[in-house]
Amino acid sequence: MSFQIQRGLFLLDFTDHHAILGIPVDAEIKDIRKRYLKIARRLHPDSCAAEAEADKQRASEFLSKMVNPAWEKLSQEKERPDYIILLKLKGQQALRQSGSLELGNLAKQLSNAPNPDHFYSTSLKSLAEKQYDHLDQTLELTAQISELNLVYLMRKESKGEFNLGEPKKTLYTGSNIPDSSQSAAAAAAATPPPPQPTERESIADQYYRRAEVLVSKNQFSQAILELRDALQIAPNSSRCHSLMGTIYLRQRQATMAKIHFNKALEINPQDETALKGKQALEQAQNAAAGKAATGGTAANSKTSPQSKTASKSNKPNDGQSGGGLFGLFGGKKK
Repeated sequence: MSFQIQRGLFLLDFTDHHAILGIPVDAEIKDIRKRYLKIARRLHPDSCAAEAEADKQRASEFLSKMVNPAWEKLSQEKERPDYIILLKLKGQQALRQSGSLELGNLAKQLSNAPNPDHFYSTSLKSLAEKQYDHLDQTLELTAQISELNLVYLMRKESKGEFNLGEPKKTLYTGSNIPDSSQSAAAAAAATPPPPQPTERESIADQYYRRAEVLVSKNQFSQAILELRDALQIAPNSSRCHSLMGTIYLRQRQATMAKIHFNKALEINPQDETALKGKQALEQAQNAAAGKAATGGTAANSKTSPQSKTASKSNKPNDGQSGGGLFGLFGGKKK
């Protein structure tokens, strides 16, 4: 399935990742992440609410070919500054071409709005709220958002600064467009070729992989956060639940471990990690019950020093490798 958008910033040989995610061009990374997770949960096959198979397929295509690449681009600390610079250059390029640009009604209103910041934020929010509700309208709504992004960049560049928060002058049009031939050359030199689609691991897989690394370093709290994000996107991932159960097992939180192991086995009864985890929990429960019974018998009878010594020598050593509740997962992950 091909997604062609020929409006807004897309017209300038530029992939508008902000428009794809339905966020303003000045969005902070925490807001970008929150928005991405909301869209991904809506589109992911495990949580998509669409009933028709064709709609589910379309949702999966939107997620893998548009939404995931947009998140990957904007979430990279090293790449995001370069992308923001390109946005600035595209704003300059749009100013030079403003006489020939065709815009929709909302974008035209923004070009003359006395308070562009307010008009931009409220209009974009309204479009974003329904952007992925009806998938047959997604491309049209994305195009409208990109037009808003384009005009807003032009409004900012018309004042000569990229920072937000101050009132902007009226959009330049026609003969009063400033001469910026040097900027034109810079924009042409900086414009990258259109990105080629590549096969990538899913975002949920990336969260899982990072969690595995964190577990190997005993950084359990951070690993749990990664897995929670993965489960927001793919709630029916048995391996995410089984890894979460393993972490809780190693943290000696048996109840939470049992919940996630059970969920993993509900999804995939053959999940090897969950099966081992359940076995470890059952062994621990049996050992605890046996220990309690032995303790009760000893308390009700007199024992000789020799029997006390023998009882002490038979007490299981919880610190030994492979012993007790956490022996199975206590070592390094192989």
